[in-house]
Order: sequence, then C-alpha cells, then structure tokens
Amino acid sequence: MVEAVRSSAAGRAGFTLIEMLVALAVFALAAMALLNLSGEATRSAVRLEARTLGGVVAENVAAEAMLASSLPTGETSGQVELAGRVWRWRRVVTGTEVPGLGRIDVRVFTDEGQVADRVLFRAAAA
Repeated sequence: MVEAVRSSAAGRAGFTLIEMLVALAVFALAAMALLNLSGEATRSAVRLEARTLGGVVAENVAAEAMLASSLPTGETSGQVELAGRVWRWRRVVTGTEVPGLGRIDVRVFTDEGQVADRVLFRAAAA
C-alpha cells in the first residue's frame, strides 16, 4: 500500500500541459503589456523632444522680433535648422487695442504639425 502511494505521488510530480499553457499565456500577456508600455514611453520622449526643440526655435524667433529696431505689421515665415532637423516658423505681428503696443504670435511646425507657440507683446515703436 505504501508502495502504491509513493508511485502515484512520483507520477504526479511536475506540471501538466494545461498548467504550462496557462502559465505561458499569463507570461505572454505580461510581456505584451511591458512592450506596449516601453513603446509608449519612447513615443512620449520623441514628442517631448520635438516640443522642447520647437520651443527653443520659437524663443529664438521671438527674441529676434523683440530686438528688431522696427517690426512691421503682417506675417513673416521662414525655416531654421536645429539639432539636425528643419523647423518651419511663422510670425504674425498685429496691433492691439492699446495704442503703441503690438502683439507677436510665433508658431513652430514640423512635418507632423505645430509643436510650439509663443505670444509676446512689445512697444510698436522701439
């Protein structure tokens, strides 16, 4: 009798095929979730880099506008290279309700769309 209990216990040692398939499915789901999380973190880093560099370009264009001796009303656009990429910018100068005060809108674009914008005000006559 003791011999029969030992042989049946020895025969049941280990995992069944169903248990292994369930464990593998759980592991696969966890791995897929981690891969998705890693991909999203990479995409967020790329968006953050574009917004940061676009902000630098917008600040540079805004600084040029602030330092210009005269700033005519209207739209100006151009492009600049920064960090090995080409950034397109558009600057719109308009008047305000306050006499002698102008509004400057700067927007920076990549091929994916607008990545940064700045709004500033300066005296119309420098």
